[in-house]
Amino acid sequence: MTETSQTSQTSPSQVAGKSPRARMGRFVWTRKRVFVAIGVALAALLAFRLYGALMGGGGPGGPGGPRGRGAGPRGQAQPVEVAEAQKVDLQENVTLVGSLRAKERVDLAPKVGGRLVELRVDLGDEVRPGQLIGRLEDGELQQQVRRAEAALQVSKASVAQREAEMENLKVEAKRYQSLERDGIVSSQQTEQSQTQVQVAEAQVALAEAQMEEAAAALEELRIRLGQSEIFSPIAGVVARRYVDPGALLSANDPIVLIINLARMVTVVNVPERQLVKIQNGDKARMSVDALGGEETTGQVVRISPLLDPQTRTAEVEIEIPNPSGRLKAEMFARVDLDLTVQRQALFVPREALVYRSGEPGVFVVDSGSARFQPVQIGVTQDDQIEAVEGLDPGQIIVTRGANLLQSGDSIEVPPE
Repeated sequence: MTETSQTSQTSPSQVAGKSPRARMGRFVWTRKRVFVAIGVALAALLAFRLYGALMGGGGPGGPGGPRGRGAGPRGQAQPVEVAEAQKVDLQENVTLVGSLRAKERVDLAPKVGGRLVELRVDLGDEVRPGQLIGRLEDGELQQQVRRAEAALQVSKASVAQREAEMENLKVEAKRYQSLERDGIVSSQQTEQSQTQVQVAEAQVALAEAQMEEAAAALEELRIRLGQSEIFSPIAGVVARRYVDPGALLSANDPIVLIINLARMVTVVNVPERQLVKIQNGDKARMSVDALGGEETTGQVVRISPLLDPQTRTAEVEIEIPNPSGRLKAEMFARVDLDLTVQRQALFVPREALVYRSGEPGVFVVDSGSARFQPVQIGVTQDDQIEAVEGLDPGQIIVTRGANLLQSGDSIEVPPE
């Protein structure tokens, strides 16, 4: 019974044969070994990847590892498409922005003042050349015209009276000449009769001048009366209405704005460097954002000879046909101007350009394999890139599939 009691009093540390501090030290040593092992494994993986990158393998498209997406094992010919490096004209162009406006636009206004009693059109109405648009109050002018017509009639009657008197005096002067030859009257009386004829002729001339003055006054009033009616000089659409009937207008106060949308123009500011390359008659491509980028063709019609000293640009006016009327005034337009051909340059398709070790180049077809050829690139034109150095005209280069190749890879060109 005593032996059993002693056994139950033995501590767990005595049973294990070691102290708690010894057990903790062994646990820490085990964790250090795990961390060291993980570090060694990561270092080995990094060294392997670095070696693969230096040797061109271990990564996509290199030997000793999986090739690029869609590529087969090394030595298997890769299907590609090719093209020929060609020299083409290098066409410089400039893109500018501007607002569209109607080529023909007229602010209709009366030439005389008065109260507007009638306006026959409204916003958006189509008008014809010569169509009556509005009318001013004209009662006073009509009365002045009637008075002037009466004054003209009086002048005409005065002329007729003076002419009759002159004819009578001419007859009497001839009679005096006959009596003088017969010795009945003296030469002095004959001369007096001739003088009276000359006076009558002067009075007739004065009456005729007064009649012409009255006729001119009447014509002036008739013109002013006609100006109380306002007609459209062009065909177009009412774009703006300024007043309503009943408004009291002065001369040249506009009543409506009429625009003709058949031909549109836009004015763009061209920098001086490109301005010298533009001529009247040059074609221009234009797109309108509001119509989903729909393109149309215009023509340069005017070039300003004066540059803005602040921006060093000059205004260039471009005319655009608009038979359908889809283009509206003040729409935002983008204009592409093709400038003069400067030189010929060697171009390759954009998809043929690849980068290897940060250097641009193309793959040249060389006896059934692809050879990487570094090139110096220049300007971009449409979907092609200029090869300034590194290529010769006529060389066959890889286009589609070039990004999956390495120098020396076998390639297969599909038959044409």
